Amino acid sequence: MKFIPHDYQQYAIEYIETHEVAAVLLDMGLGKTAITLTALYDLLFDYFEITRVLVIAPLRVARNTWPQEIEKWDHLKDIRYSVAVGTEKERLDAFRRDADIYIINRENIQWMVENVPFEFDAIVVDELSSFKNWNSKRFKSLMKVRPRAKRVIGLTGTPSGNGLMDLFAEFKVLDMGQRLGRFITKYRQDYFRPDRMNGQMVYSYKPLPGAEKRIYDKISDITISMKAADHLKMPELVNSEYRVYMEEPEQAIYDEMCEDLAAQLDKGEVTAANAGVLSGKLSQMANGAVYTDNGDVEHIHDQKLDALEDIIESMNGKPLLVAYWYQHDLDRIEERLRLRKIGFARLDSDASIAKWNRGEIPVALIHPASAGHGLNLQSGGSTLCWFGITWSLELYQQTVARLYRQGQASKTVVVQHIITDGTIDERIMKALQYKDRTQSALIDAVRANLRK
Repeated sequence: MKFIPHDYQQYAIEYIETHEVAAVLLDMGLGKTAITLTALYDLLFDYFEITRVLVIAPLRVARNTWPQEIEKWDHLKDIRYSVAVGTEKERLDAFRRDADIYIINRENIQWMVENVPFEFDAIVVDELSSFKNWNSKRFKSLMKVRPRAKRVIGLTGTPSGNGLMDLFAEFKVLDMGQRLGRFITKYRQDYFRPDRMNGQMVYSYKPLPGAEKRIYDKISDITISMKAADHLKMPELVNSEYRVYMEEPEQAIYDEMCEDLAAQLDKGEVTAANAGVLSGKLSQMANGAVYTDNGDVEHIHDQKLDALEDIIESMNGKPLLVAYWYQHDLDRIEERLRLRKIGFARLDSDASIAKWNRGEIPVALIHPASAGHGLNLQSGGSTLCWFGITWSLELYQQTVARLYRQGQASKTVVVQHIITDGTIDERIMKALQYKDRTQSALIDAVRANLRK
């Protein structure tokens, strides 16, 4: 596929190329990976400034996103890459291969520093917020080898006010403490005051008046931040896909349902009497669970839940609106968010909508059928994530329009779709893209799946 960068993407590419230390703070869905790979390609093969690149990313991003982006774009075809995930042997083998870019998941940084000769002259940290804890093992391990790399690129979403404390460690990884200081205590004294306390024990800090501007002024010379939105022709609606993959046993259940219109599961049988019912069952399975014939919920996989967790992390505290379709989707999402202690609320009342619009809900859950005309949500956030996708073009457009509308404070609205690879999700997306409002699109899609 030919890569034709937007103006802001070209600006970011040139920024990375002309700055040995660069923090790219852009909202999810704006193409940080493609931007970075294009800049790396130029630095590797046009300017000859670097020879070996280490990319550090969350596991699924390292295993899937970076390789997919390299394979996707025509201009990156000369890049040789090696993905160092999996068992220790697989990781060691990956580092022994001759490549231009080596990709590793963040959980294995300490292992890599201890077991692999550090021969990289450029480091890409995606997601930079992975290193927000200055006391973590991964932070300390990376800081040991950081001086050996002459170029460092940090990728993350635009941070919220709550994320200002995290910037200390994140930028120390980049500039080794030149801008925000070398010590967390001094950073707190300069930019924050105690918020929640019990005697001398401080539980949380609050930014001092003007602290956000002072911090951004300090790091502005190496940062493409929220101000980069000025380079977009705004307002802009950005659609993006986060692709996930079922494991073989999970895919086998889906394929059985697809081919036989029935599947035998632990909690009972799932059958489909016609193409319409089959479409619903396949959609449920793509999301991670399915209702059996006796009404029980059968768990299939957690791939979309894991992806949602990654997306929430990449938001850096900014509010996220999540659209779900089935009740079991809602139940599983809420269970995961409780487990991870992530604040959330259903948008099902005037009170919850008011809280969202005041920015008081980190993750808001909404059903497309309740996101009708006249519901104003644009004050609370600018990013929508589709956990489960609807066939209804009307409901889809109505839900997107809750954020993408006049009065939206952000200059960019991002709509992220979690798509399970090789499933009916792909057919639904095509039907929406081609604005096919008829039931025949549904039937044809199911038939196409059956013919696979």
